[in-house]
Amino acid sequence: MKSIRFDMPVICVGNLNLGGTGKTPTVEYLIQLLKDKYNVATLSRGYGRKTSGFQLADSKSTYETIGDEPLQYFHKFNDIQVAVDEDRIEGVENLLKNENPPEVILLDDAFQHRKIKAGLNILLTEYQHLYCDDFLFPAGTLRDIKSAAKRADIIVVSKSPNALDADEKQRIIKKLKPDEHQKVFFSTLEYASLRPLNESAKQVSTKNVDSAMAFCGIANHKPFIEALEKHYKTFDFLYFPDHHAYTGNDVKFIHQRYADLGGEKKIIVTTEKDAARLTNSPYLCEFETAPLYVLPVGVRFHEEEKFNEEILNYVREVMHYN
Repeated sequence: MKSIRFDMPVICVGNLNLGGTGKTPTVEYLIQLLKDKYNVATLSRGYGRKTSGFQLADSKSTYETIGDEPLQYFHKFNDIQVAVDEDRIEGVENLLKNENPPEVILLDDAFQHRKIKAGLNILLTEYQHLYCDDFLFPAGTLRDIKSAAKRADIIVVSKSPNALDADEKQRIIKKLKPDEHQKVFFSTLEYASLRPLNESAKQVSTKNVDSAMAFCGIANHKPFIEALEKHYKTFDFLYFPDHHAYTGNDVKFIHQRYADLGGEKKIIVTTEKDAARLTNSPYLCEFETAPLYVLPVGVRFHEEEKFNEEILNYVREVMHYN
């Protein structure tokens, strides 16, 4: 398949699995790393949107026009460009036509889209579910053959435990069998403090809360649940399909489970990705009788300085060469 390389830094973040490896917080990490030094843009397919072609996020964008993950980027970072296009080449070309064209483009979930040859490919694989131990769908969760990993420049073992000793890291690296040119890094999910999503939540302190009702529609809900359930005496959880578009009946069901939840002081919690789908939804107002919170998530790299230098050196070299 013919691939096109652009004369600018293009960083691809992807995986071999069907989802759930932590791409979104990794893209956000790269945005934070680069946005104060360069004009950054993200380009995604816009999974689940009801539009087609090139769309540049603005204040009128919803998850139906650009997808939940791009909308999340747009809400969190007001100093970058967020675009979607199922044709990545046309997406880049349209971004470069802007009055203020980006200097660095982050391709979100584009490892399998080979029309563009990214200058730096970052492949994520989950610590508890390495691609080398998996099988092609439907026997497993791989959407590409294992040998495709050879196209990666950096392999990130995501969702690793905080305390991971050198011997365990070497065991993982040995299983992955990276080529000489490939660097392997380990990252850990880190959850921040709960953020209120509605007026009811803004009026309630999260101190002394003893019960929580959580819901989400993401590919891998296990880390989200584990991060919450250890903090509450009473805990309930509802899981919806990945990228789920919430309906009025869904909200009623969530409210019913919340009403049945024990405890004197209770709250409802969801993920950032689900919040993006609810922000412009007509059903968000139906949560006003209950405090609704978002649990933000990010990543921390075990060798942060080395990882950052790999990214920054790549960008500097390409910009200097061109």
